[in-house]
Amino acid sequence: MCYWFATSLIAWGVLGVAGVYWSPLHWYSASTILLAAGIGCIANWLRNRSFHCVITGPLFVIAATLFLVGSLGLAHVHVSLVWSLLFVGIGVAFLLEWKYAKRS
Repeated sequence: MCYWFATSLIAWGVLGVAGVYWSPLHWYSASTILLAAGIGCIANWLRNRSFHCVITGPLFVIAATLFLVGSLGLAHVHVSLVWSLLFVGIGVAFLLEWKYAKRS
């Protein structure tokens, strides 16, 4: 948990600084926060092999990309649908981990 949090926080800081120069990545946008969480999950999976992170990492990155596409005006994004699918995906990932992952 600490590794994921630290990695996500660093990624959020870097993306937030980039957001100073490119406004769609401002520090409080959903795309920035979700992208940072996705980076943290992928890093956590690579280091600790957390089962849920192999599912939630890509989910966070996909949701961040959809929100970024929407904020750039490239496509219309149904925000509530993206959030709903993201929360369902997170729930499924944790349920699968609880049911099938090896306990150490």
